[in-house]
Amino acid sequence: MIVVGGGVIGLTTAIVLAESGHRVRVWTREPAERTTSQVAGALWWPYRIAPEPLVGTWALESLVVYEELAARPEETGVRLVEGVHGETPLDGLGPWAADVKGLRVATDAEYAGTGLWARLPLIDMSTHLPWLRGRLLRAGGRVEERTVVDLAEPAAEAPVVVNCTGLGARELVPDPLVRPVRGQLVVVENPGITTWLTSVDHSAEASTYFFPQPGGLILGGTAEEDCWSPTPDPRTAEEIVARCAALRPEIAGARILGHRVGLRPAREAVRLERAPLPGGVVVVHNYGHGGAGVTVAWGCAREAAGLARPAA
Repeated sequence: MIVVGGGVIGLTTAIVLAESGHRVRVWTREPAERTTSQVAGALWWPYRIAPEPLVGTWALESLVVYEELAARPEETGVRLVEGVHGETPLDGLGPWAADVKGLRVATDAEYAGTGLWARLPLIDMSTHLPWLRGRLLRAGGRVEERTVVDLAEPAAEAPVVVNCTGLGARELVPDPLVRPVRGQLVVVENPGITTWLTSVDHSAEASTYFFPQPGGLILGGTAEEDCWSPTPDPRTAEEIVARCAALRPEIAGARILGHRVGLRPAREAVRLERAPLPGGVVVVHNYGHGGAGVTVAWGCAREAAGLARPAA
């Protein structure tokens, strides 16, 4: 089998296939460290992804995996960290929320407004992506840097192709329903913050959040639909810092370590399905995860692996 795409979705899917006994090659245009996955703030939470009933199942399956991986944070990059989702009422979430252990309404001392307290997986992608690649290699898989411009290319070498190309699916499939949602982040020297916080307005392009990671405090962010620019905007960066500092004043004087931009592969709904290609080859599409690729990676990988098996 060939998995096209080497971000978190592609690597996780390839691991599930390889550990199930399949011979797997990952074809990726660039190393995982240069994919959109590397830019992710990577807090487990279903964000900007649909359809909700399926997302809830995929997310909860992934949550179980991340909770296990959090026992080895230095190795896997996964930690369980406390924080608050601001402006998020409990009754506004789907049925999946009932299965998130410890999720509760935040106290006034924890957040001045409507919010939810939780202890959730927070993933350091600079550690997690190399760990995923290493796990795949240990399972017998291979990673090859190769640009794919037509699904006929991998179909010429394997009976099953798994398409995990994210935003690249827009041209590769082609699927015009895949669109970029640009996210800009600022990384600052952590002034001692140990909890995460989000305050997200889903109707606006700007949101406020910060995540304490080993390499610094990640500040966000934006959600600019149909924006393809990979270049950080200085004014936007200033606005991000100001919004975060309004919630935690010590952020205002934090030294800036860097700027990041990622293009989330948004779609009206995740495409996770099996389809035929010419010559009897099967393609399994697994893309369109928006801002929640990390959150649903393992659940989607298991479903994709099931679809990749030969039909009975």
